[in-house]
Amino acid sequence: MTQPPDFANIDLHLVKVLHTVITDRSVSRAALRLGSTQPQVSAQLKRLRALTGDPLLVRAGTGLVPTEAGLSLLAPAARLLKEADALFGPARVGRGFEPALSESTVQVAASDYLDPLFLPGLVTRLQQMAPRMKVVLHPLSADSDYRRKLASGEVDLVVGNWLQPPEELHLGRLMSDEVVCLVAADHPAVTQPRSWTAARYLDSDHIAPTPLHPGARGVIDDYLALQGLQRRIAVRCAHFSLAPAMVAGSRLVLTTGRQFCQRQLAQGGLPLRIVRCPVSFPAMAYFQLWHERTHASAAQRWLREQVRDVARELALGAAATAPRRKADAP
Repeated sequence: MTQPPDFANIDLHLVKVLHTVITDRSVSRAALRLGSTQPQVSAQLKRLRALTGDPLLVRAGTGLVPTEAGLSLLAPAARLLKEADALFGPARVGRGFEPALSESTVQVAASDYLDPLFLPGLVTRLQQMAPRMKVVLHPLSADSDYRRKLASGEVDLVVGNWLQPPEELHLGRLMSDEVVCLVAADHPAVTQPRSWTAARYLDSDHIAPTPLHPGARGVIDDYLALQGLQRRIAVRCAHFSLAPAMVAGSRLVLTTGRQFCQRQLAQGGLPLRIVRCPVSFPAMAYFQLWHERTHASAAQRWLREQVRDVARELALGAAATAPRRKADAP
């Protein structure tokens, strides 16, 4: 009875030797291509003959020719090497990625606090550089457990602002921004600037984003709590981009980064003003977060680079136009 092959004696390099020797029909040429020596390849060919039970190559005049069995093994060996490259080659282990050819899908969860132009800018950039890539954008809301989704692979990357980002995640700092207030043009903070004190600020009606999870307060309220302070939140809104329109027709105060507020004024159409915040906040920091499971991925590393570059370009653009903006209300 024929004994089954002992796979413990077969390694991937032996398959490569088989493919190379049969293709080149020469032990010496195969040794050169493999970066080996003729005696080493001859010894490996001897092992292959013992494993297959066939000579594989035989003499024909002054050269060698493959046997029928040897030729029949050429295609399976090529397939095995191709599959091995797919498993362990550069594209798989994170050493290579071609955006223009990628047909992958990336899942990005992002808040719209950073800049109204951020997500449009990111999608435009990805479309230009990786036109066959699919992009799925997820909101950051009370229903989105982004830490669990990053760990499970439902989301690849999360972009937002945190006072203290979760320690178990990798992070990349995108930018920092001054905290200011956005109010209606006829708000008392504009018309009666001397009355715009910390006490008046805390007692005003505020609009704030819906917390990312039950019990969360958000970076503004977390910082106030650390100082033993609390503001009066009259409206919670899951759609941050709609907050400026709500502010424009009310006495609500929106506290957020200057860059977001400057974009709102630049778009025009709403009677809004930026005023200083009478409570001294640290700069608002924006991050991209990702899980260890995607840390070494070449495709994900490329995606993170695009997110970083889009955020930096928007920040530089906002800084360049800042001297030409109207002065904030006192």
